[in-house]
Amino acid sequence: MENLTIYNLSENIAYCESMGLSQVFKVYATIGGDIMEGGIGFNPNSGNIFIALENGITICSMLGREAEFLVTNFEDGQESFFDNYEDAERFAETLNA
Repeated sequence: MENLTIYNLSENIAYCESMGLSQVFKVYATIGGDIMEGGIGFNPNSGNIFIALENGITICSMLGREAEFLVTNFEDGQESFFDNYEDAERFAETLNA
């Protein structure tokens, strides 16, 4: 079993980043799923803390706000955000159809 790695965060985690981590892990604890390799981290370009799941849905929190669900269309790069997991799942299914 490998150790958990959180990418792009230093040992001195800022308050907003730690709040974001708590938000995404709280959601992950309720929905579960397989986490992509390298799928937990901080995106310095967007400011999102994230957990990327194998099903194509990313749980993310910007600046410690409530978690959102991100689905990326890898054909055109379009990113769509959803307030709930069910809507993100339905949208992700349309991309894979």
